[in-house]
Amino acid sequence: MRILVTGASGWIGSASVSELLSAGHDVLGLARSDAAAATIDGLGAEPVRGSLEDLEGLRRITARVEGVVHLGYVHDFSRMEAAAQTDRAAIEVFAEGLVGTGGPLLIASGTLGLAAGRPGTELDRPDPALHPRLRNAAYTLDLASRGVRSMVVRFAPTVHGAGGDHGFMAVLSRIAREGGISAYLGEGLNRWAAVHRLDAAKLVQLAVDKAPAGSVWHAVAEESLATRDIAQALGHYHHLPVASIPTNQAKAHFDWIGMFFGMDAPASNAITRDRLGWAPSHPTLMEDIAAGHYPGH
Repeated sequence: MRILVTGASGWIGSASVSELLSAGHDVLGLARSDAAAATIDGLGAEPVRGSLEDLEGLRRITARVEGVVHLGYVHDFSRMEAAAQTDRAAIEVFAEGLVGTGGPLLIASGTLGLAAGRPGTELDRPDPALHPRLRNAAYTLDLASRGVRSMVVRFAPTVHGAGGDHGFMAVLSRIAREGGISAYLGEGLNRWAAVHRLDAAKLVQLAVDKAPAGSVWHAVAEESLATRDIAQALGHYHHLPVASIPTNQAKAHFDWIGMFFGMDAPASNAITRDRLGWAPSHPTLMEDIAAGHYPGH
């Protein structure tokens, strides 16, 4: 199958491109820059220049493929509504090209905020009003009724691994190193999920090849890690003291990431493992921290 991957040069996207190529697919990778194009070419995929804002360009590219893996996103927390609108417009273009074909359209989402007091499952459908991006996930799932094999992969808040991760865990490590303390909020018993990027990429490939229309999958290897344990692992690596920060000081200490690090967001992977045969096998988050993959700079 010929597949377009957005975010193809990124942390999850580049690993997903490799998995799709290994499974026998032809891959086109959307590239915003010469550097991104070179990365995609180096993976063995075909770079195609364009951006999520260039809808006519996306329309031309989509006409060349049989499926789309949409992992690109404008991660601007100061313009969340605008970023979601850009995302929605791109998804609508992908949908136009795939309606009635039964081709796969996979988009990325997250597991934060799925459920209160219990692990979120693949069957949970969060209120789209909670975050503008959730509306796009709901729209994508509804495309199943229009002959698109639509699916949503929800990624754990930390998709970790060796080299190149600029996400939540890298930010927490930098804050600890620069502040001289590895902190958690309150008792630190709130929980996060985690997944290694190579396991996440394997799930993307399995979903493209096997998932039915209108389905949701969880890229979650470790379902419930206490944030206090994460802070302790970072403190041990950096040789820093570990301490609690009052929840009302989350913004002051952690800046924008404080609201996320304070969330209780365990997530289940039982349905994903059972129905897709996904079996995470790469290092855990704590192993990656101990191995020095999060130096904090």
